[in-house]
Amino acid sequence: MQQIISRSEQETNTIGQAIAQQLKKGDVVCLTGNLGTGKTMLSKAIAKGLGIRELVTSPTYTIVQEYEGDIPFFHFDVYRIDDINEMFEIGFEEYLLRDGVCLIEWADRISDILPEDCIWIHMYYGQKTEERVIKMNKPLFISKNQEVL
Repeated sequence: MQQIISRSEQETNTIGQAIAQQLKKGDVVCLTGNLGTGKTMLSKAIAKGLGIRELVTSPTYTIVQEYEGDIPFFHFDVYRIDDINEMFEIGFEEYLLRDGVCLIEWADRISDILPEDCIWIHMYYGQKTEERVIKMNKPLFISKNQEVL
């Protein structure tokens, strides 16, 4: 598991855009973390890195928002999902087959129906108020000294 420390919102934005540069059509990015750890902020940065120019908002109540960019971006927030069947009702499987990137906040809530090859990003509070620890199951862009490449 790869780890990087973000010390500011600006660093989180840079990290998200760097992650986006490594993504390709068909990738599924799964975000987990407590409330307030920066999942939506990282999601917005990833969207920006994928060429999304419109305002990206959290789809907490709509479950999914679609955006067109260099690569289509399907942003899910499954925090309010009580029954996994709700995902099938919104056509979740079809999103996985489309030529875009699916990003799922609170993905651990639906882990039973996710593909095996997902990119998992776990966000934690750091030691200082503004710090966030970002752990990824696949090495994407960090050098030995934890600088964004």
